[in-house]
Amino acid sequence: MNRALSLRRLLALVLLMIWLAAALGPARADETRRRLRVPILMYHYISTPPDDADRYRRDLSVSPEQFEAQLRWLRDNGYTAISLEDVARALSAGTPLPERPVVLTFDDGYDDAYRNAFPLLQKHAMTGTFFVVTEWIDEGRAGYLTWDQAREMAAAGMSIQSHSRTHPDLSRGCDYDCLVYQMLGSVQTIEAEIGIRPRVFCYPAGRYNREVMTVLEHVGIIAAVTTQGGTLHVSERPLQLHRVRVRGTTDLGDFAWMVRDWRG
Repeated sequence: MNRALSLRRLLALVLLMIWLAAALGPARADETRRRLRVPILMYHYISTPPDDADRYRRDLSVSPEQFEAQLRWLRDNGYTAISLEDVARALSAGTPLPERPVVLTFDDGYDDAYRNAFPLLQKHAMTGTFFVVTEWIDEGRAGYLTWDQAREMAAAGMSIQSHSRTHPDLSRGCDYDCLVYQMLGSVQTIEAEIGIRPRVFCYPAGRYNREVMTVLEHVGIIAAVTTQGGTLHVSERPLQLHRVRVRGTTDLGDFAWMVRDWRG
């Protein structure tokens, strides 16, 4: 029984790699080692927390007023919002980036992404990457995006990417079949709903290991973001991109330092 299961897994992996080779075309990466400094900003809620919010909700909440002030600072200081696919191509193939690039990412797919973040990004002619947990949207869970909202955002130039199917700790208690379910399943769901296959992944709670990254590569993911702080990215680790966490307590001075001067 175990032998038969192993053979089925091997066959499935071979078929997946053949499909990816045909779908993605020849690899464009070269052997050059590259280092880039690009601030990848990490947001969660773009809303004012309720009065009874716990410390985690307060910490993860950036008010719309704060967020707009940060977008205005980025615009006034010559920053251009790019995608994580742009970062991946710059690392793998040396594709040029704007002089001052920045990536804006939003974890978990809260509905204030549509109500607050989306219109402010449009107002300031910027784009963002929104990592969604697909089963939470499928369930119609309160407080999260709907597929109609995600489709509208994608049609306006926003990037909808995978944050797994159910947001588990992928590094513990998740075997091969579980990893495929969480990663490939979420990618296929987003592709079916949005019409664009995700190429970027966000590790739930920032947890990952070597097996997780291997399955991501097999699924066709070219870049993944962590919760590790920093702005430096290297071509050898496109599945371990660092980010800059923006908190509710981050004032504009701190924000400017993290984006412009942080050497982590």
